[in-house]
Amino acid sequence: MKGKQIELLQEQIDKLESKDFDLEAWKNYTIVLLARLFGENNQKIKMIENLDYEYNSWSLRDTSGYSSYLQTCKKLGREILEASINEIENFGIPEQVKSEENTIDVNIILSALEDELKGSQYKILMILLKADISPKEKKRQLHEIIKELSPATNQTILESILLNKGFVAGLAD
Repeated sequence: MKGKQIELLQEQIDKLESKDFDLEAWKNYTIVLLARLFGENNQKIKMIENLDYEYNSWSLRDTSGYSSYLQTCKKLGREILEASINEIENFGIPEQVKSEENTIDVNIILSALEDELKGSQYKILMILLKADISPKEKKRQLHEIIKELSPATNQTILESILLNKGFVAGLAD
């Protein structure tokens, strides 16, 4: 798996030397790739997003300006991707990215609970879930909270989770 990820990053490096190089297209593909490998909020993505030509009045007067700005963008892009390859070779893919593939977005569940529970019920539930008590005691208390809810409320919470766009999109992966 690690070899395929490195191969994809190397292909992006190779595209930097293409005669018909398009910076915006390259950036978009690279951002999608880096997000998949390192997570949506990785610093490398922000660095790629910030690569840009400078179309200021000085560079428009200077015929060599376009070329030198483009070369600078390519050089920075190459360095970011080479650092990404080194990171994968030395440390592997970050654990949180691996685990993201197999987890449900907590916000989907929290949103469903917040929408369907009374404010006091939601607050008590959040306190319980964050409490530093044994799992057995937490399960017992959670059972009591759920038992107090009507069957219609339980059904609505479950429907809200299962029909959430984010949940459904996660099934497509």
